Amino acid sequence: MLCPPEELLQKNQALSTTWQRYQALPSFESFVELAVSINSFTEFLIDKGVTALHHASHQLEQVTLALFNKDVGHPLPQAALDDLNERLRALTRMTHAHASATAGLVEREQDLHHAASQAVRLGQIWVITDAPAAWNSLQTQLGYFGLAAGFIPWETAIPDSADVSPLLLLDMGTLHESAWRPRIQALRQRFQMGQLIGLGVRSDFEQLHEVLGGGCDSCLLEGTPPHAIIERIMELNERHEQEAFRVLIVEDSKTASHLIRRTLAENQIVSEIVNDPRQTLTALKQFNPDLILMDMYMPNCTGVEVARIIRQHNEFLSMPIVYLSGETNVALQVDAMRLGGDHFLTKPFNPVFLNTIVRSKIERYRALRRSMYHDSLTGLLNHSSGKNTLDMMLSGIAHEGGFLSVVMMDIDHFKQVNDSYGHPVGDQVIRSLSWLLKQRLRRHDILCRYGGEEFLVGLPHTDAEEAFAIMDRVRQDFAKIRHPYRDTHFHATSSAGIATYPLHQTGDALIKAADAALYRAKHGGRNRIQVDAD
Repeated sequence: MLCPPEELLQKNQALSTTWQRYQALPSFESFVELAVSINSFTEFLIDKGVTALHHASHQLEQVTLALFNKDVGHPLPQAALDDLNERLRALTRMTHAHASATAGLVEREQDLHHAASQAVRLGQIWVITDAPAAWNSLQTQLGYFGLAAGFIPWETAIPDSADVSPLLLLDMGTLHESAWRPRIQALRQRFQMGQLIGLGVRSDFEQLHEVLGGGCDSCLLEGTPPHAIIERIMELNERHEQEAFRVLIVEDSKTASHLIRRTLAENQIVSEIVNDPRQTLTALKQFNPDLILMDMYMPNCTGVEVARIIRQHNEFLSMPIVYLSGETNVALQVDAMRLGGDHFLTKPFNPVFLNTIVRSKIERYRALRRSMYHDSLTGLLNHSSGKNTLDMMLSGIAHEGGFLSVVMMDIDHFKQVNDSYGHPVGDQVIRSLSWLLKQRLRRHDILCRYGGEEFLVGLPHTDAEEAFAIMDRVRQDFAKIRHPYRDTHFHATSSAGIATYPLHQTGDALIKAADAALYRAKHGGRNRIQVDAD
């Protein structure tokens, strides 16, 4: 997903303002603030996938952090000041160029908001290859999901009319290895905001080092099947805003807790403060954080005692707990970790390191939760989380008033697909329908792999007629997909049933009615959509 230029410029301006403050009042405290601001900007660029800017910001961050490890006073020596100033000016120039180049693309992206036309967010896709016939199948399959790919030989320049942020798939097997690095570097220089993926690279160290060192963002190894390449492309296409990280600060000192909150806020991390550790459980249930930052020694209760109490509740068993303390006794730190903690930071803490630890812990925690709530084959919600999400959505719709359509959809004659072509091919057919649903539906719609080849879809603020139009387009497009099998291909079809609130009042009633409508669609000949009121 493209980064909104206004947000990018705002973040860059905040960084420039921090640098100006350091220049006006060069102290260790203002240098720490600068380091936190640079770290925040770097993390922001990583989240947004702004590759070229991220590289420049990361280098600036490394230079800044290295100064923490040197016995230098403030203001910094003139050579260090000049170096930082030049790097910051260069980063600002690149940021403004990126914002200008992407402004029009973002406007076009924001227009694609309707369920039937939403979802294709990547720039142009080019396959750089001297053997285009080998990639015809990939080009055809991408077309099923609304993504068009063009072919360009290695010796031919990409047209000047190309997007500033294309996805370039580089067929390294058709280019002599000695030319890899210079060719990739030239593409990286021209398309600083694009995504470069090396294809057909062997798994050995030297080839991977050449491709990644030249400027590719990632590689797909030799022998990677087309569906795996499509899956990587779809992942890039689905990059979206994630919910802000949430941290509960358990700290009896109001001064310390507000300093921690300000540090976290630099990285857009939302926090809640608990000064009385006895209120921790209540705050956990109300605030629902991703991580707990906790002082080791507090009146009435120690951090270890609080952690042990937290771990008595199943819903908080996997939530990361990071201790903050002046305690330097390693034996006591080990005991603290053994009794419910996950990490130990010694006060006074480095704010950049604090933010990095918090973000990495939360990312792993969210990945764990995602594996619990999502289906491993398709990435969609699993059965139980899909039903729970539907119940929560229905509660909101009932409160606001309006419609909610629920769809039960499955693949026709799926047992025959597995029997004829094998379960791995059947899995790919399921993935294809899940990808199509992701492409055609809105981000706030419910997408759930209900079981086997069956999918549950929730469409808020959508009546039965609108739901029929959306799902019938999905049905038609799915029937066009050529599923590869050895040297040939086959087609598959799907059927669906639709039920709508307020005609049915509960989540279970909606699912039951939609399932009954699906049953009627099957008995009516398959490859069709049936509304339960018909």
